Amino acid sequence: MTFQELQPKVTEITINSALTRDEKLLAICQLLSDSISYYNWVGFYFANHETKTLHLGPYVGAETDHTVIPFGKGICGQVAVSNNNFVVPDVSAQDNYIACSFTVKSEIVVPLFVNGLNIGQIDIDSHVIDPFTEEDEKFLEFVNGEIAKLY
Repeated sequence: MTFQELQPKVTEITINSALTRDEKLLAICQLLSDSISYYNWVGFYFANHETKTLHLGPYVGAETDHTVIPFGKGICGQVAVSNNNFVVPDVSAQDNYIACSFTVKSEIVVPLFVNGLNIGQIDIDSHVIDPFTEEDEKFLEFVNGEIAKLY
């Protein structure tokens, strides 16, 4: 399924009044994981700006021990500080990478902004080296734009 075909499905989930916000986030994770072959782990982390930590939210994929990540640590922690997308074509080439699994070869993290504040991020791991393109970034920015409407 193309990103263009997925966009209305993402919107359908976000406007479904029968679902709670966490159920919507989980449904989006599942949709992306099921629809994009190289999206092997899809999840959300949410910021606690007082403690400068990220906290794992809904996700689909292998279990992770990384339920709390300090700002600045790993790819997700770096995005919490930089407020910029971070595409890692090959995680083995990253010094500040928190290894989740030996199967993870690449990662993309896109911040989630609400009223200009980075409240969290969508994090995607892939078992493929260098699969993420500018189209992935644009699509995930769209996804986060839809999710931002829930806050």
